[in-house]
Amino acid sequence: MTGSNKGISDVPINLRIFSPHVLNLTLIDLPGITKVPIGDQPPDIEFQIRGMIMQFITKPSCLILAVTPANSDLANSDALKLAKEVDPEGVRTIGVLTKLDLMDEGTDARDILDNKVLQLRRGYIGVVNRSQKDIDGKKDIKAAQAAERKYFLSHPSYRHLAERAGTAFLQKTLNQQLTNHIREVLPSLRSKLEQQLSSLEGEVKEFKFLGREDKSSRPRIMMQMVNRVTHDFEEMIEGGGNVDTKSLSGGAKINTIFHLRFPGYLNEGRLDEAELRKEIGYAIRNIHGVRSGLFTPDAAFEMTVKRQIESLAPPSMKCIKQVSTELHEVIMKCIDKIKNYPNLQSHIDQLVSGYLRECEQECRSQVTQLVEVELSYVNTNHDDFIGFNATAKGESVKDVQSAASQDTQLIKKGWLSTTNVGLTKGLSREYWFVLYTDALAWYKDESERDQKYYLNIDGIKMKNIEDEEEHGGLFHRKFKINLFNPNARYLFREYRELIVIAKDEDDLEDWRASFLRAGIYIHRSELVTEELEDEDARPKFERLFEDPQLERQVEVIRTYVNSYMAIIRKTFKDLVPKHIMCLMVNKMKVYIETELMPMLYSSGQSVDNLMEESEDEVRRRDELLGMYEACKSALQTIAEVTTRTTSTPLPAPIPGSSSHASQSPAARRKVSSDVTANPGGMSGRMGPPPLPSKPAMNTNFGLNVTPKIGFAEGKPSLGVDLRPAPAPPGSSRRQPPSRPARPGM
Repeated sequence: MTGSNKGISDVPINLRIFSPHVLNLTLIDLPGITKVPIGDQPPDIEFQIRGMIMQFITKPSCLILAVTPANSDLANSDALKLAKEVDPEGVRTIGVLTKLDLMDEGTDARDILDNKVLQLRRGYIGVVNRSQKDIDGKKDIKAAQAAERKYFLSHPSYRHLAERAGTAFLQKTLNQQLTNHIREVLPSLRSKLEQQLSSLEGEVKEFKFLGREDKSSRPRIMMQMVNRVTHDFEEMIEGGGNVDTKSLSGGAKINTIFHLRFPGYLNEGRLDEAELRKEIGYAIRNIHGVRSGLFTPDAAFEMTVKRQIESLAPPSMKCIKQVSTELHEVIMKCIDKIKNYPNLQSHIDQLVSGYLRECEQECRSQVTQLVEVELSYVNTNHDDFIGFNATAKGESVKDVQSAASQDTQLIKKGWLSTTNVGLTKGLSREYWFVLYTDALAWYKDESERDQKYYLNIDGIKMKNIEDEEEHGGLFHRKFKINLFNPNARYLFREYRELIVIAKDEDDLEDWRASFLRAGIYIHRSELVTEELEDEDARPKFERLFEDPQLERQVEVIRTYVNSYMAIIRKTFKDLVPKHIMCLMVNKMKVYIETELMPMLYSSGQSVDNLMEESEDEVRRRDELLGMYEACKSALQTIAEVTTRTTSTPLPAPIPGSSSHASQSPAARRKVSSDVTANPGGMSGRMGPPPLPSKPAMNTNFGLNVTPKIGFAEGKPSLGVDLRPAPAPPGSSRRQPPSRPARPGM
């Protein structure tokens, strides 16, 4: 990767040191800047090394150790130059002077260490590394640190600052920096841990005191699981609890089936005017036989009504099936919460689903009986029937009909897309549609201010169009309804039809039922009359018979049939939902609440077998409990750190720097007094500032170190030997290391 002769690479070499005697820090040892390439080094080696260094030291969480040899001119230090570029305030920079013991006789670095030359906000720390002779002689770290300590205490120029010099003090300074950062992030970390602990509390509440082999409490747990299913089922049916904001479910879905879809299903089997007149006409002529009747036969009315009543059975069964499906989905959602006991979950599913099928069958039987009851007697004396009651009051049938049709009611509002209204083929646009009992209007948005069109729905038919359109290699269903007028050339303006698209199958079903309630029935192809080229010649309702008397009889019976069937449909709208609630929904609630637990005990399955946990859930529970205990332990550790550690303030700015110039006069006077009391510009014991993000990353370059980096029990650790790296055998102490030469070396 780097060749065989002094090449470089920005891929780090990670070295981990496991020891109780090293600090919890991470040290990044960067190469010094090479001016002239040698060996396998590329011509732009200087720019490559500079870019590598800048990649690390520009991070705001990085503490910069600007290492410079004491026996070179400090003004030529590349390390200090780069540090000032990325840290002009000096908040993150610590100067490190090496090779103090190699300076010429009669010279020292006292002024630099006292922060009087090229001042730094955090000052300078001097260190004395092991010599090449010490390394060859296997001199250990403790002995080297003792010799370093002796050197500073015995040297006349450095003995006054011996307490803030040396490798041990550098380590202490870096450790204090980590402490400052930890104390800074403790409040937010404590808040996150408390939130996580609160969220875990609810999940582990039921089993945090139970072990996997604790079988004595299994009956109690099984009762709790059944009670949970009971409570959740009742909440989903009656409302409350954790409300779903994405879609309708449970009781709300059943309510929609009862009051929106079912009334439309009842209109699904209604005959349109032409077909109804045809049936009545055939019935009258077949009843009269070879004779020409003078009076309207009652039998024709009764036969037509009974056929219409029979057509109400399929939509009623459809309503029962949809409610049964929704109840089963509610049951599955409820027992999904006890999936950590798969045997119990499966057994409850079998028992409850079996009982639901029994309830559904009983409800179908009762609704079938309701249809038979209505067929058994046609009550023409009903208060709402317009036949004889209207005649007794002196009103005509047409007067009653016209009075009943004057009320316009709102049926449904909602968004639908259109594909053929003023758009290019293949495109669609959403409009806000409003459906009334006699009209369909659509607007730009739900404010209903900008109306696009108002369409009278008299004579309009519909048909469903389910197609698949390819999008990116996949086929997606689109739920369309086609509205058109089979007896007219154009539906509105120049459009022959109106195609609307629902967002999903449930929305399609709701709109389809609403159109049926409004009297827009499904088109039957055999009744479609052939479209003519001349608009004025389009056909009216087909006149099947030329006899005027027969026509009058057909019209009277048709009116009576419509009136009586309106009564029957109103009865079914009321009684079928009541049957379903009584025989299915309420019975399911009672069964789950009172009979499910005894059925589980009498099923022949032992409690131990029913309460056997799945391996996945055991693993998840153990992980959850482990996370819960870890959060509690972490909060306790944070409390200990808060009480047992202290943080050091950020050193004062250097007089004359940009940060110093921006301060107030009072702050400057305080800085001046601090500098006077503490030569070198440091107040008290030097310590690093709190940094804004993750734990401090210590970046140093130009430092000839043997780093000891590692993880003790998962925590990053650092031990640093600030002595020269060993040279090849036979080399002198002054020989540069094999890595690229550092500034001033």
